[in-house]
Order: sequence, then structure tokens, then C-alpha cells
Amino acid sequence: MDLFEYKAPPSGPLAARMRPRNLEEVRGQDHIIGPGTLLRRAVEADRLSAMIFYGPPGTGKTTLAKVIAEASTAWFEQLNAVTAGVKDVKEVVGKAKDRLKMEDRKTVLFIDEIHRFNKSQQDALLPHVEDGTVILIGATTENPMFEVNAALLSRSRLFHLESLTDKEMRKVIFEAVEDKERGFGSYSVVLSEEAVTHIIQVAQGDARTALNAIELAILTTDPDKSDTIRIDLETAEQSIQQRMVRYDKDGDNHYDTISAFIKSIRGSDPDASLYWLAKMIYAGEDARFIARRLYVHAAEDVGLADPNALLIAEAAYHAVEFIGMPEARIPLAEAVLYLATAPKSNAVITGIDAALNTVKKEKTGEVPAHLRDAHYKGAGSIGHGEGYLYPHSYENHYVVQQYLPDHLKRKKFYTPSTNGYEKTVQRRLDYFEERKKK
Repeated sequence: MDLFEYKAPPSGPLAARMRPRNLEEVRGQDHIIGPGTLLRRAVEADRLSAMIFYGPPGTGKTTLAKVIAEASTAWFEQLNAVTAGVKDVKEVVGKAKDRLKMEDRKTVLFIDEIHRFNKSQQDALLPHVEDGTVILIGATTENPMFEVNAALLSRSRLFHLESLTDKEMRKVIFEAVEDKERGFGSYSVVLSEEAVTHIIQVAQGDARTALNAIELAILTTDPDKSDTIRIDLETAEQSIQQRMVRYDKDGDNHYDTISAFIKSIRGSDPDASLYWLAKMIYAGEDARFIARRLYVHAAEDVGLADPNALLIAEAAYHAVEFIGMPEARIPLAEAVLYLATAPKSNAVITGIDAALNTVKKEKTGEVPAHLRDAHYKGAGSIGHGEGYLYPHSYENHYVVQQYLPDHLKRKKFYTPSTNGYEKTVQRRLDYFEERKKK
């Protein structure tokens, strides 16, 4: 290519340049902004109310908020919940009040990553959303049902943005390549079908990721003799090297993944258990959260079938706290494998839940007199502790004695499984039962 024929790329990242400027340019999300939808009608009538957009990265939450603000007569203010504090919220609200009073003009306040706002920040915002001082538009990759307080949620409409389909992603890619004003339309670019398919598959519905890959591929590929930039599969693979793991911490994917993780351990599948562990670690899940779940699982699903399970889980948690990641991945994996291959029993949880249910329903639950505290002065005179038999004074440190209230004296809450150590537990309980019959 001749030096004087060189075409300088437009300024700014491609994803920013190709950001839709109106609702017609927005790709996907027809279920919330298609003709006749509630949000579409509200935007067209300029009758906006508080709303929260949530969905995976790259689905257009910020874009949609800006498009809506552009279509409105309201003033637009933007805050990022990562960097903004209560002071920033109060400053924006103060200006909004002045604007409403002096210009009779409303203010749209867009808060990106609103799930990062803590309770005090959300509380500071609430009354001004409620009285209409600001029209809130929040954006989050997390499920707001888990992160946004109930009062703010009740005053906002929730709109779930979905990942773009392959067809929509293809349209986004080719629009960027062909747009002469904002994209690479002034270049001669040829994309192979394999390259496009690969980028779409790896981006997983994230338009921003796809556009970043296309931009990198075009700007780092030399044109051929015909001044054409040809993007093949190899170039596409180099431009989007790592497959993104779809995993929204504290959101739906988070709970689905941890559910699969625990169910794989419960199902005694060590390979699946390691896979879900790896996915969480790779996605940046808090290792302490993983360790806490293992702790619960050790008691809930292994229980006394292997009493060491709880100790192994505790050791893994200690390792996470003591040495941190990435080294802690090894003791975490060891704990996962131990739990996955351990004998299973949920008799512990069945027993405690049965006992709790009985306590909840019973009308009385008097402590038998011989079990009452007899240590304080005068307790003996009212019969407390009278008749209590000290087990260590008897053969095998056991003596037949009633420990439940009278109305429950034959009630059974705990039934050991036939797995692992609980077989030993059952033999011991059988011995106790035989002693009761004598």
C-alpha cells in the first residue's frame, strides 16, 4: 500500500463508535423495546419512570440508557457505582432539584453497576426516586433481586436484557465492517465465514467482545496486493484468544453453577465436581465462598458417614484464608475430591429438621426433673436433678435413662444410614436399644 493512500482508522474504540444512537439502531432486546412494548411507548411519549436494566455484559444496558436519555427532554446525569459515593449522589440530587425548580426540567440519573451501591448509598437515593426528583435508570450484570434493596426495587420496573442471538451478532459485526462513518467501511475487508462463526461462538452474545475482536483483527492485519484485508480463522482465533466464561457473581449463573457443583459432589462424581470448581475459580469466584459451601456440604450430605469430611472442609477453608489463591486451588480441589468420593448420608439434616419440626408444633416441652440444673443453691429442694444417673459410673459409660420429655420419650429423630462410619454408629445404637430391653 502506498504511504499516501493509508487510511487512518477512525478515533476511539470501535465498540464506542458503533454505539447505537437511537432505538432503531439497537440490536436485540425486541422483547422490551420492540414496537408496542411498554418501554418503547414510554420512551416515545417521554413518560419515563424508574427502571433497572440487568443482563450479561455486552447486551447494551448502558447504550439503551443513553438512547433513552437522548430521546427524552430530561437532563442526563451519569454515575458509576464503583467510584461514586453518597456525596456524589447528594450533589446530583441537589442539581436535579434546582433544575426542576428553575427550569421545570426533569433529570434522568443513570447509575452503572448499581449492584455495587451499598445500603447507605441506596438509602440516600431512595427518597429522591420516590418523589420524582430524579428518574433512575440503573444497570447491572447481576440479578437485582439479590443486590438492590427491596424499597428501591418496588419503585422501579425491571427489564432483563438478553444475550444477542447469533443472527443479531452477525448483523452487529457486518454493520461495523461496512459503516463508512463510524466503522471500517472505507477499508476493503473480507471476513471468512469461519472467522465470523468463531468470533460469534466465543463472544457468547456479547457485542462489545465481538467488536473488540474485529477491530483488533482488522488493525493488525496487513492488506494483500489488492489492498484487501482478509480475516481468516487463524486471525480471528488470535484476536479473541480466550473463551469468556459466562458467570455473573451473585447472579443467576452464580447460583446455577454452585448448584451444579454441589449436586456433582453429592452425586459422587469427582470429575464433574472438579470441572465446576475449575469454572468458578477461572471466573474469579470468591474462594472463601466456595470453601463455605464445601463446609456446609460436608455436614449436609456426608455427615457422619465420614466424620472427617467436616475436618477436611475446615482445613480447605483455613488454607484459603492462610495462603490465598492461586495456591489454595490445590487444597480446595483435595477437599472437593474427598467429599465427592466419601460415603454419603443426609441423616444429620433429616434428624435436626425432624427435631425442629417437632419443637415447632409441640405445645409443651418440659425438661424432666432429673435433667434439670441442680448446681445452684436450693435446686435440690425443689427436685432438680433428683434421680439423675451419671453415665460414666456405669459399664461402657452407658445407663438406661429417659432424656426426652415425657410426651416424646419414644420419639426417634436420627436414623443412621448404612454408609461409611454410620454403620458403626448404628451398631452402637443397637447396643443401647438392647440394654433398654433388659
